Amino acid sequence: MIKRLRLKFVLINMLIVTIIIGSISGLILSVTRMQLENETRSTMDTLAHEPYRLGSPFTNDDGIRLPYFVVDINQYGIITATGGGYYDLSDTDYLTEIINEVSDTDENYGELSDYGLRYMRSDTINGQRIVFTDTSYEHAALKHLGTLLLSITAVTLALFLGISILLSYWAVKPVDKAWKQQKQFVADASHELKTPLTVIMTNAEMLQDPECSPDLQSQLSSNILVMSNQMRGLVESLLELARMDNGSTKIVLEDFDLSAAVTDAELPFEPMFFEKGLTLESSIEPGIRMHGSVSHLKQLTEILLDNAQKYCSENAKTTLTLKRQGKHCILPVADEGEPIEKADLENIFKRFYRVDKVRTISHSYGLGLSIAQSIAETHHGKIRAESSGGINSFIVTLPVI
Repeated sequence: MIKRLRLKFVLINMLIVTIIIGSISGLILSVTRMQLENETRSTMDTLAHEPYRLGSPFTNDDGIRLPYFVVDINQYGIITATGGGYYDLSDTDYLTEIINEVSDTDENYGELSDYGLRYMRSDTINGQRIVFTDTSYEHAALKHLGTLLLSITAVTLALFLGISILLSYWAVKPVDKAWKQQKQFVADASHELKTPLTVIMTNAEMLQDPECSPDLQSQLSSNILVMSNQMRGLVESLLELARMDNGSTKIVLEDFDLSAAVTDAELPFEPMFFEKGLTLESSIEPGIRMHGSVSHLKQLTEILLDNAQKYCSENAKTTLTLKRQGKHCILPVADEGEPIEKADLENIFKRFYRVDKVRTISHSYGLGLSIAQSIAETHHGKIRAESSGGINSFIVTLPVI
């Protein structure tokens, strides 16, 4: 799919550039042809009405020497030909032939393409005058210009083709990245759902065994319930992320007290930390207000605290802080735990990403931090992870009012 998208990008770019360059080249040729023809016509008009300028090759205002000759036909039909020295006017058959060609037309101005001549016919006191000029230089100039434009077009298209190919990699890179993330997301989701489904199916099959004792049936039913709850949590997290991705999450924005919201989100975790022998300390600056969704900012705080209580060391301390910094506030949640590697810090907000060493000791799905990042970005904020001196910190920056 990405290759086809890249190919379409290149083809569309080349089509647009070809049309533009072709139009410009056609316009240049057309304007040049009209300009040359107008100059020739002006020269012919001068020759037709200023006979005293005859006798030498006529030079127009631009200094272009034009091959020409003039034929005067008096009332008795006598032909007199004069020119600028470019034509042999002694060939009466030739002169008669081209005069007949002009006589067969009703136009006073035109071109004899078979002879490479342009003519202008005008009436004089003594009869009729026909001015002929050579058009070969015009055709040669236009041919040379056309060849030059064609060469420039070919080189330009070749260069732009290379540029388009390079640009296609740059332009499609976000799509390629999103496509790979989607494939990885589907693969990870399938893997996460496969384990609880396998457990549920295995326990359900054992429940159908007639020899299954009541105690075993109770245990198997309990296992199915635990796995079902785990699956429900995973599916709800997936749906939450999907809604955030397509913008269908209904977020009620209002001005609210962020300090009070963070305090409310912290309260349910105090007994949870106490039961595990952990310490939870908080330093929340009062009166910080912002415009956003109360429920989602509470959810973000809960995700960070839940993440801390899962992965901190035994008897460790977790610190929740909220303070104002200019037009923003920072909300760091720091816990004492095993240091997070730099590579993990760069990937920890990716969906289903979990540090390998904690993968098997936690019921985490690897989606919480992705949801937290989406919430922060929805509120025009940022979230980052740091690990230093045995302290792992997740720091949220949000705009305040």
